[in-house]
This record gives sequence, C-alpha cells and structure tokens, in this order.
Amino acid sequence: MIRVNLLWAKKEKKKGGARRELIVLGVSVGLLAVLLGAVHYKMSSDRSELMTRIANKRNQIARYKALTSEVAKAKETQKSLQEKLDVINTLRKEKSSPARILDELSVYKPEKLHLETVKKEGLKLGIDGLALDDETIANFMTNLRKSKLFRNIDLIVSEQIELSKIKVKRFTLSCEISPL
Repeated sequence: MIRVNLLWAKKEKKKGGARRELIVLGVSVGLLAVLLGAVHYKMSSDRSELMTRIANKRNQIARYKALTSEVAKAKETQKSLQEKLDVINTLRKEKSSPARILDELSVYKPEKLHLETVKKEGLKLGIDGLALDDETIANFMTNLRKSKLFRNIDLIVSEQIELSKIKVKRFTLSCEISPL
C-alpha cells in the first residue's frame, strides 16, 4: 500500500491562503489609509472654508456695528432737528407771538416809513414811527387792515417834526391783535 502524505498539501494550501489573506489585509489597510486621508483632506478643506466664513461674518458684524452707531447718531440729530422744527412750527402757529407780529409788520411796512417802537400789552399793540408824509401813514394803516393778524387800527397822533432839516411825520398807531 502506498501511503501518500497529504499533510504537506494542507500546509501548502495554508501558506497560499495566508498569503492571500495578507495581500487582502494589506490592500484593505491601504484602502483604509486612502479613505482616511480623503476624509481628513475633506474635513481640513471644510474647516478652512468655515474659518474663512467666520472671519467674513466677524468683519460684517464689525461693519454693521459701525453703521449702527452712525445710524444712532443720525437718529439723535434727526430728533434734535425735529424738536427745533416743532418749536418753529409752534411759533408760526401762535398769532400773537412777537416773531409773528414783527414779521407781519415788516411785510406790510412801506419803504418811506420807519418804526421806532412797538409795544405789546396783552392783545393791544402800540406802534410809534416816522414817515415822510400822511399818505405813507395811510398806506401803512391800509396794509395792516389787509392782515388777518391786526384789527381795529386807529391813528392816535400824527404830528410834523423837523429831523436833520427834513420835515417828517411822527405817528402813533393803536391796534388789537386777533386772538387765535
């Protein structure tokens, strides 16, 4: 009987199987290293992109903070100007305010007339001045009657005086200021 030793064949098969397993293991480790390298590269690029975006957002925040402070200053300026406009509008609406009275008088005053004093007591107004002639005084009174601010315009005194060798008329008017 012939005996065949099959153990060597099993050992040879085991050696070939171990080689294959080592090759598969090496290829697997290599692929795993490549895969980990790719994941690391992707995460690094994502990280640098995110850091760039964060830096840009911080720059935008700083710029918006500066703009916010400018807007706050502009709002304060606007508020101040609005308060001033409110005061001006209030003065315009008040018919008996000194500014309104003087404005009306300057609008209706003829060229040949000079106002010396304007006295206000309540709703009464006294006007003293100089004019070249009686006609100028009459024109002034007519103009004041056209105004909605003045009523009951009366000439109290009109007298001729000499001023620097020129004869002029000194006059005194009395009128009432229309109430609001």
